[in-house]
Amino acid sequence: MIGGGRVRLNRWQQAAVAVGSAVGALLDPRRADLIAALGETTGKPAFERVLQRMKSSPEGRAILLEQPRVISANVGHAWDLPANTFGAAYAKFMGSRNFSPDDRPPVRFMETDELAYVAMRAREVHDFWHTLFDLPTNLMGESALKVIEFQQMYLPMCLMSVVGGSVRFNDKQRKLFFQHHFPWAIRAGMQSTDLMCVYYEKHFHEDLEDVRRKWGITPAPGIPKQTQASAASSAPAKKPEIS
Repeated sequence: MIGGGRVRLNRWQQAAVAVGSAVGALLDPRRADLIAALGETTGKPAFERVLQRMKSSPEGRAILLEQPRVISANVGHAWDLPANTFGAAYAKFMGSRNFSPDDRPPVRFMETDELAYVAMRAREVHDFWHTLFDLPTNLMGESALKVIEFQQMYLPMCLMSVVGGSVRFNDKQRKLFFQHHFPWAIRAGMQSTDLMCVYYEKHFHEDLEDVRRKWGITPAPGIPKQTQASAASSAPAKKPEIS
């Protein structure tokens, strides 16, 4: 469901949920439900702008009309596509991490069905963006993707996630992030097409490099081995989840 059990909140209630979710997410970054609630209660103006952009785009309008869901029943065929395709790359990304597209929490705090769908779509295409930008799901990769998401949607939650992620870096990881990943992510988010207006599922059969070029996507840069090894030497044993 897009918005199973949606809850209407007044401004004070929204503020309370936002603050509580932010504190809870900082204490336990693996709480995807809290991060989702934070995104919804602070992101209404951003989602409204995304909705208007989608209505102005032919492919965006098709998405809004058909409201595709990124769930196993709809994207399972990606596992059967040729290895060079975008769909196969997405399937490899998900399968190698034992991820399921069905694991995203429902939208609860959007006021209209249209905004609820846009919020759900933003949540569900997250792993498409991981695949296209070739970003890992560790703290550094998730933080870099949040920079791109902020460039694309201006969601306050994305900026807060980057700040929260950088606080959890050790000194070497922080230096690596701000020297390599952060400037690349700023450029990548600005140079890409409007990624919320892309009907990804209809491009699964296309060559991965072709769709990257078509959408102006620059994959994450390689990190010098010595720098990478130095930063990884004190990486946390358990991956925080900030998607």
